[in-house]
Parts: sequence; structure tokens; C-alpha cells
Amino acid sequence: MKRKTDRVKQMWKVLVCLLIVAVVGATAVFGINSYVKMSVRAQILSPEEATQIDSDCILVLGAGVRAGRPSHMLEDRLLQGIQLYEKGASSRLIMSGDHGRKEYDEVNVMKQFAIDAGIPSKQVFMDHAGFSTYESLYRARDIFQAKKIIIVTQEYHLYRALYIAKKLGIEANGVASDLRGYAGQEYRDAREILARAKDFFYVMVKPEPTYLGDAIPINSNGDLTND
Repeated sequence: MKRKTDRVKQMWKVLVCLLIVAVVGATAVFGINSYVKMSVRAQILSPEEATQIDSDCILVLGAGVRAGRPSHMLEDRLLQGIQLYEKGASSRLIMSGDHGRKEYDEVNVMKQFAIDAGIPSKQVFMDHAGFSTYESLYRARDIFQAKKIIIVTQEYHLYRALYIAKKLGIEANGVASDLRGYAGQEYRDAREILARAKDFFYVMVKPEPTYLGDAIPINSNGDLTND
């Protein structure tokens, strides 16, 4: 009977310890989430404010494509980026996304969308290895040698992108591209809390992205990035 009582006590101790760890972990995650958002909130600008800044480029972050067409989220990012270009925020666009395999290509879809809107091909650069927000920002700095950028994505994603840019030494502002409601946004909002905590620590280490390569300065010809 005493052994059984001891086992029960041990189990309760373990459960209490696990509960304490969970509470501390959750507190840390939510604390980091609040800090990341608060630290870059002032860098989120309206399109009109963004046009008053002399930026090297407009960086449009990739999202899903289906059957050669951008998803609603990506289409809105592209529309916002094109609007900023037309208003004179910058004369260069970087389309950064996933083109890690032949059968899936975000960046050519993105560039073609801009060309169809009347933007000259040479003004539109493609980052074929923007596999994550971190890698897109790292490559914008090291491959395209952009020092001052406008990031375009939905607001929930913009906080993390701006925080990463700041920690990589990039002078960045952002314009949100929430032009409509999006199905499944509650799930994305919840997942983004964890992503912000992950990248909070990731930028402390600053690992190299999956691919680097030769520099293609943003003041050169965007067709150099064509495949």
C-alpha cells in the first residue's frame, strides 16, 4: 500500500513539474510575441507614407500558387507591391518565394503578374530561394545588396518580417496587404505566435540560408534572375 502511495505522489510531482514547465513556456512565447510586435509596430506604414521614403526596393514575400495562379493572399501582396511601384515608392521589385523544385514555382508566377500589370521585366527581380521569411530577408541583403527596403505581406506576417530585417541590419518598413478576408486566418494567427518566438531566437544565431551565390545588385537588371 505504501509503494502505491509513493508512486501516486511521484506521479503528482511529475505532473506538477510538467504543468510548471508548460506555464513558463507559454508565458515566454506570449511575452516574446508581444515584444516582437511592439518593437516594429511603428515601421508599418500606409502606402502614402511608404512613398515618401527613398527605398532601394519593394520586397514582396511569396505565398501559395495553384495551377500557375497566385492564391488570394499572394495576389493581394502583388497588387499592393505594384501599387507602391506605380506610386514611386521604388523603381525595383523583388519577388521572393519558393522555387525549390521544377513543378512548384512561386517567383515566375509573381514576376509574370507584375509584367502583365505593365511593369518592365528588367525592373522585377526574382529570388528563387526565398524558402522562408528569414531566408528572403537574408538574401535581399546579401544577394541583392538592398539596404533600405519596403516589405509587402499581410499584417500578421509583417511583424516577424520587420523584426528579422532589423536584426539583420536592414533598414526596413512595411506595408500591409490585407485587401480582403482570408479563410483559415485564425489558424495562421495562432501559428504565427510560435513562428515569432522561433525566429526571435533564430536571428540571434543568424545561420546562412539554404543557398547564397553571386551578388545581383538591386540597381542592375532584373532579367539577370530569369531562369
